[in-house]
Amino acid sequence: ILYNLGTSIYSTTSFLTTDNEINGNWISAPTSSIHEARLKAKAKRRLRKNSSRDSGRGDSLSDSSDPVRGSSVPPSSPRGKLLDRKSRLGKGRGLPKKGGGRRKGVWGSPGEVYDLEEVDVQDPNYDEDQENCVYETVVLPLGEDEFDRTVTPIVQEYFEHGDTNEVAELLRELNLGSMHSEVPMLAISLALEGKASQRELTSLLLSDLCRRVLTRSDVESSFDKLLKALPDLVLDTPGAPQLVGQFIARAVADQILSSSYIESYKGRVDCEHARAALDRAAILLKMNQGSGLRIDNLWGTGGGQRPVIQLIKEVNLLLKEYLLSGDPVEAERCLRDLEVPHFHHEFVYEAIVMVLESKGDRTLQIVLQLLKYLCMSTVITVDQMRRGYERVYMDIAEINIDVPSAYSILEQFVDSSFSAGIINRNLRDACPCRGRKRLVSEGDGGRLKLEIC
Repeated sequence: ILYNLGTSIYSTTSFLTTDNEINGNWISAPTSSIHEARLKAKAKRRLRKNSSRDSGRGDSLSDSSDPVRGSSVPPSSPRGKLLDRKSRLGKGRGLPKKGGGRRKGVWGSPGEVYDLEEVDVQDPNYDEDQENCVYETVVLPLGEDEFDRTVTPIVQEYFEHGDTNEVAELLRELNLGSMHSEVPMLAISLALEGKASQRELTSLLLSDLCRRVLTRSDVESSFDKLLKALPDLVLDTPGAPQLVGQFIARAVADQILSSSYIESYKGRVDCEHARAALDRAAILLKMNQGSGLRIDNLWGTGGGQRPVIQLIKEVNLLLKEYLLSGDPVEAERCLRDLEVPHFHHEFVYEAIVMVLESKGDRTLQIVLQLLKYLCMSTVITVDQMRRGYERVYMDIAEINIDVPSAYSILEQFVDSSFSAGIINRNLRDACPCRGRKRLVSEGDGGRLKLEIC
């Protein structure tokens, strides 16, 4: 009986102790205390887990197991960001490491100079021929289409600035290859359709390029092609044979063509245009030797580079030829060839003076017709026309000394010009008229008075 009682007491004691054991520890507290111990253990585990990333944030655990934010770190501080990888020591200026170099996808820090990489002989990809290689930039030779698209703008710009050195530098940068002989031909072809000043610039360009970019054989080959292409050039430029002949004569005078070039074609020319060009060149060279004609100034000096006295002589010659022919179209062409649009007021001045000095009404009508034609075709601008008339108004007193009837003729011409629409009303009203003597009323005693109208 005692044995059975002891066994039951032991069993009852074991049951009670089993309920008070947590994690191998004996706890004599009630059930509520066991629940609080579990919460505290869980909070401690969470605190140990986040201690590494939450260090320095000022967090702490109060006695009631509630985390408390420290007052030393504000909420907006960078330290308060989650997973912040910046230094918390307060050092540095915020610049990237190593100056921004040695990162993935970069060549290195700015301004870094790399040494030449030495060839590794032990490299499986090593090739002995690599050490003997010379790397250069290769420019492909120009084709016919590329040559026209590239060189034509260069020549056209040269007609504007006239700098042969710039053209030579641009041509050196191109790989002309077998197209060297095409350069003179292209320049002359463009000059045939241009003005006399552009032909003079072309002759100067060929002379300079022959000593720097082209050879004599290139120039001779180019003129050979020009003589063969004359039948096609005549279609666009009827005077092409004479102009090409002048280019040949100028080239011989500049010593970029041999003196025997023309003689080499004797008896071997079947084309009449080529024969006319060679004959023109031969005649000019003979005139150069006999009469002292300057072949080096064959085309003349274009534009405003000529002296004013020479321009005035050419204007007077142009007007005299027009009075004989009466062809305003030819006069317009000759005026354009002078290439002096800023000097057209001199043309108007000389034309009006020629009317004042002439006798008869024919000169007045034919000059009036010419000025109207040039005004309508806008060859002479309104400003140039006005300046020409104003110059006559200023010099009319001196002209009247040689031409007594200059005032009356000028007044008649100005009225006709206004009726034809050449000048405006203000310019017509500004025309001066000579003072006339007349008798006035009886109270003047018969004295003569001057009336200025």
